[in-house]
Amino acid sequence: MLKDGDFVKIEYSVYRAIDNSLVYTTNEELAKKNNIYDEKQAYKPILIVIGKDHIVKGVDKVIKDMNVGEEKKIELEPKDAYGERNQDLVRVISINDFRKRDIEPYPGLKIDIDGVSATVVSVNSGRVVVDANHPLAGEKVIFDIKIIEKVEKTEDKLKELFDSYSLSPSSYKIENKVLNLTFDSKIKKDADYLIKKSNLVDAILNYLDEIEKVVSIEEYEKEKEKEEPKKS
Repeated sequence: MLKDGDFVKIEYSVYRAIDNSLVYTTNEELAKKNNIYDEKQAYKPILIVIGKDHIVKGVDKVIKDMNVGEEKKIELEPKDAYGERNQDLVRVISINDFRKRDIEPYPGLKIDIDGVSATVVSVNSGRVVVDANHPLAGEKVIFDIKIIEKVEKTEDKLKELFDSYSLSPSSYKIENKVLNLTFDSKIKKDADYLIKKSNLVDAILNYLDEIEKVVSIEEYEKEKEKEEPKKS
């Protein structure tokens, strides 16, 4: 059986219990069959660290009683899935606030409000209603889960975290519980990189007991001047 702290890769699909309609899946063929395919999504098994709030608590709890290769379908109440709807998370914003940021709101638009993801519900008479509740909040849902793999080696766990946080170091080495990460000059050091690196380091220290310290080494090189073509 599995336990808190275990790294597992799972495939899963989420259905609305009320009509059994598919809402999300890690299976590309199933997504296309149900007309919810999104070319921006990577359809593949995802990494879950059990007990670390990587997935809704009802699924996190059930996974502990499963074995690798096992598949299970479960129905969850809102409290064990995406929570009850909270009316305080529904706000009315002036359309001018959007236009100041060169955004033309429309129903279904995903936006970020103070670091929280929200969806535009309606646009009417200069008023925009946005909802920060999860789209499935307040609903019973059905999860179809399959445990694909348990990741056990430290090196494999690191590779999975690099992939999950979309940031791979140029090289890395572990010595005496210290992880040295090197990001060479080929890796662009922009704001996105800084956020990803911060989240990656935080995850490594929180999820890997065998790592007590992370040292990040960044390499920069002066850009070489382009040689002008010789005149003939």
